[in-house]
Amino acid sequence: MAVFDDTAENKLVLYPHKVEWKNRLPMAIKAKGENVELPAQEPLKVECQHFLDCVASRKSPLTDGREGLRVLSVLDACQRSLLKKGALVELATTESKELPYFSHESAFVDEGADIGKGTKIWHFSHVMRGARIGEKCVIGQNVNVDGGTVIGNNVKIQNNVSIYTGAVIEDDVFLGPSCVLTNVSNPRSQVNRHSLYERTTFKRGCTIGANATIVCGVTVGRYAFVAAGSVVTKDVPDYALVMGNPAKQAGWMSRHGHRLSEPDAEGIMRCPENGFRYKETAPGILRCLDLEEETALPAELTKGSKSYRELKQTKNGDAVSA
Repeated sequence: MAVFDDTAENKLVLYPHKVEWKNRLPMAIKAKGENVELPAQEPLKVECQHFLDCVASRKSPLTDGREGLRVLSVLDACQRSLLKKGALVELATTESKELPYFSHESAFVDEGADIGKGTKIWHFSHVMRGARIGEKCVIGQNVNVDGGTVIGNNVKIQNNVSIYTGAVIEDDVFLGPSCVLTNVSNPRSQVNRHSLYERTTFKRGCTIGANATIVCGVTVGRYAFVAAGSVVTKDVPDYALVMGNPAKQAGWMSRHGHRLSEPDAEGIMRCPENGFRYKETAPGILRCLDLEEETALPAELTKGSKSYRELKQTKNGDAVSA
């Protein structure tokens, strides 16, 4: 038996009583109380300090709102049982609000994060308070999305990617596995540069290859394609294919993600998958002649029609099965 009396000199006393059987009857054997040493602290001060520590470290307190709700549900059940003369009652359950998005049980989404309908967040990922993620996005495994990050609709982020404050990711962007995004040009552990975060913009439909590094402060243009392992140090034009360290333009890409053919006599380049025509309307500025910039791909073209293998076989003149 333990007795706690906050007004006593020895606040907590433990009584190691025993029960022994004599002649097949239980006999109580009382023991002398043992004082338990407690630190000389003010309970309210300790409670307030714990709350301040949780605010500073952003950790959940020992007695958070959920714990309070559990306590109230037990007290409510006691009261209802009392009114029913001790009848057995069930604990009241609160209906859990169905989230508009899916989050794996190992993922952690901070309260205050804004996540759109149909988005999926997979294993061991963390979305921090203040992050904004659009609809129908896929957040892969071990992804961290910092507060202040803005992510559009239908964005796909592969495994092991960290999205830092200052990143603006528009609709339909693809971020390959382990690509690196930055927000400070000259980071130092000893120097706090939180107020110097630079904005990095990923325009609609661009693709960042695996293990590529995007130096902060640049803009990756619409439907641009950054090859795997590249280091981007300056703005990338719309539809441009860049590769290397530092990344340099090596050609043009279609909205379907295929390298465009050489321009014909009229300067027209074609996508090998859907036949859409592209042309430089000015030096270094490419536009699709068959689709407005703000228009989404037609539904029948979003599923894809040919694989790279089929395209290469066609180009080489080999037979392609229907």
